[in-house]
Parts: sequence; C-alpha cells; structure tokens
Amino acid sequence: MTAAPAAHSAVSDVTGPAGETAGPATGVTGPVRQMVSPVRGAVLVVRPGSTDPDAPQARAEVRIDASEPVFEGHYPEFPIFPGVCVVECVHRSALATAPSGADLTLAALDSARFVGAVFPGDVLGIDITWKAVDDRLRCEAVASTGRGTAAKVRLSYAVGASA
Repeated sequence: MTAAPAAHSAVSDVTGPAGETAGPATGVTGPVRQMVSPVRGAVLVVRPGSTDPDAPQARAEVRIDASEPVFEGHYPEFPIFPGVCVVECVHRSALATAPSGADLTLAALDSARFVGAVFPGDVLGIDITWKAVDDRLRCEAVASTGRGTAAKVRLSYAVGASA
C-alpha cells in the first residue's frame, strides 16, 4: 500500500488476482489507474467482470483497516466507515473489474442504499453485475461484510477514451 500524501486522501493501489499491483513499475496495464481516494485499502480483484448474462458476477474485496484516516472523525469513540467511502470502494472495484478492459469514466451515481454498518477490521466484499445500457455500462453492486449486506449501489459509466 502506498503512503498517504495528505490526511484526507491517499494514492490507491489496485491488486489483481495474482497479487500484482497496477502501475508502470509492475507492467500491469488497462483501465486500472491510480487515483486520489479518501480510502487507503487496496482493491483485491477476486473475479473480473463481464456483460455476458451467463457469466458470474465480478467480485472485489477491500480490507477496511482501523488506521483509515476517516475513522479519526467518523466517529472517534465509535468508528463507522462512512457511506461515501463505501461508494468509493464500489467505484474503485468497478474500475478494477471493468468488462473486457473497458476504459470507463464515472457518469452518474444512480442510487445508493445503506443498510448495514462497516467497521474497522471488516473485509468489504463487492459483488458487481455489469449491464450494457444504451451507450453506457451500468454497475449494480452489493457491498457486504461478514454480518451481511452493507450497501446496494448503482453506478453508470461512459465507455471509451473520449468518455
């Protein structure tokens, strides 16, 4: 994991199924790119995505470490991972599991429903169903912990370099 450049943001790592980290030093290329994120945890791709309705769902996991900077203020006496950070984990997982290496740009947060808490030490499992809708790809995700569903999130992405 890369050190945080500031208290409220971090450079994110994305880890592939074989444990490789995306970036020029590793030779891993594709739609995965480093970005500034309020979440330090690396995305572990368990299963890549596909728009084939018969293909299994994409899956990624993010370990929510107690040292995440967001826990300092949310809340010091009872830390809960903020919903916006859950959406960020879904977005980063979507980019990491994009079907056929699609170059995606987030176009819309269509919906987010938070139904369970995420705490320090949890592994956030993100199951993604990809659907082609008009000229976009839709990510329908369920984020869960060992206690059950934490959130249901739907994101829309424009496809292509000019997206």
